[in-house]
Parts: sequence; C-alpha cells; structure tokens
Amino acid sequence: MTTTSTTTATSSTEQPSRIAVVTGASRGLGRSMALHLAARGWGVVGTYQSRPDAADEVVEAVRAAGGTATFLPLDAGDPSSAPAFADALRARLQETFGRDTFDALVNNAGVGLSKPFVETTEEDLDRLLAIHVKTPYLLTQQLLALLVDGGQVLNVSSGLTRFAGPGSSAYAAAKGAVEVLTRYQAQELGARRIRVNVLRPGAIATDFNGGAVRDNAQYNAAVSAMIALGRPGEADEIGAGVAAILSDDLRWADGAAIELSGGQRL
Repeated sequence: MTTTSTTTATSSTEQPSRIAVVTGASRGLGRSMALHLAARGWGVVGTYQSRPDAADEVVEAVRAAGGTATFLPLDAGDPSSAPAFADALRARLQETFGRDTFDALVNNAGVGLSKPFVETTEEDLDRLLAIHVKTPYLLTQQLLALLVDGGQVLNVSSGLTRFAGPGSSAYAAAKGAVEVLTRYQAQELGARRIRVNVLRPGAIATDFNGGAVRDNAQYNAAVSAMIALGRPGEADEIGAGVAAILSDDLRWADGAAIELSGGQRL
C-alpha cells in the first residue's frame, strides 16, 4: 500500500476536539459523512482507493467550510494493508492534528454486486468478504491502539440484511457478518468504553453498484414503491445521520443496528 496522500486542509488556528476516520470518504455516502462531520466540528481523515482527485475535492469542500481534513490511500480489497495503514495514520494524525489518537472510526468503504446466487463465483464471494468483512475486522484491530478510550466504531451494513433483494446474496451475507461482528465488538470493547454500532442504509440514489437506484428510472420507481416515504434516500441524509449517530446525543447506543431507509419494506 502506498502512503502518498492528498493535500491536508487546515483553515483554523484551533484544532478540532474530535477526529473521525472514515473509509471510502472520497465519494458517495462516505463523502457526505465527511462533510457532515466536518460541519459539526470534527476533523476528518478519509480514505480513497484510486481517485486522489476526488479526495482532493472533499478536502477543498471541507476547507471552504472552515474545517480540517486529510486523506490517505487504502485498498479495502487488501486486508494485509491494515498494519501499514495504521502506521501511516499515526504519522498523519500527528502531522495534521498534533496528536496520535482519534475518536471515531467509520468502516464505510465497500462495493456492490448484483448477481444471482447460482451465478456468483468464488472470486466474487472472496472479493466481497475481503472488502466488507476481513478488512474492517483487521483494520479495526490495528487501529484500536490509536482509538481513544470512550471512542466509537460505526460499521456500515445494508437494509438487505433485513429484507431480501434478488441478486444480493453475497453482498447481504457479507453485511450480515458485519452486523454479528458489531455485537461482538460492542461486548468486548466495552471495557474501554468504546461504543460500536452498525448503520443500515436503505436504497440510496448514488453511483453505488453502477448507479442503478439513481440512474435507472424503472428501477427507481420500483424501489420507491417499497418505501413508506415514497422515494429512495439521498447521500446527504445518510451523512447527516452518521453525524447524529456519532454525536453525544446517542451516547447510550451500543451494539445497536440503526436503519436509515425511509421505511423500506416495512
């Protein structure tokens, strides 16, 4: 894993009191999470995989709003990169924020797959399990030494763990593992007062999984018919939700699955 990174944005003489690490923060839901957290005064360390230009755009947006952000590369498909990322993060925290700890980890990076169960290959399954289960598992382990006592971990799952969507067996199975892992993490990290919760987004109009919800009018209409509020969600609604979950207002939530779906398939 390389450790070349994008520009660090710093536009205030006062350092943020809290820092969040958000994987997959250069686009989609992660980008919205980073922007909403920055708007609430969090410093943000985001990750990107192959688009440093997209990461730079997020940095500039945070700086324009008066916040502080920096990005590091992370290949979520390579679980073995977790130790090197931890080393890079330790150095970046000191360089950007003048400290060697952070307050919240959001395991958001991910990819989708729409393929029938009978057509899903071992390679497909291995890729999804590596990105959605193995990397968050090992990355969180590696970053625990940098996460403050009383900090937080938020894992990102999917509404597809609660209801079935044709063609999503591998993706949903991986996310189901994330939800079980969340409960175990909450139990075992409680001694350090680290709270661990899981977020279940419903159908969101982004470029995720080829942008089907956003760009396919027929699919969008079919999904909308399954949602009590009558439409798919927007990335901004998930970003705002994550900022709320990580706020002190939800300080008694631990081991919880929090669904933001507009009432999908109730």
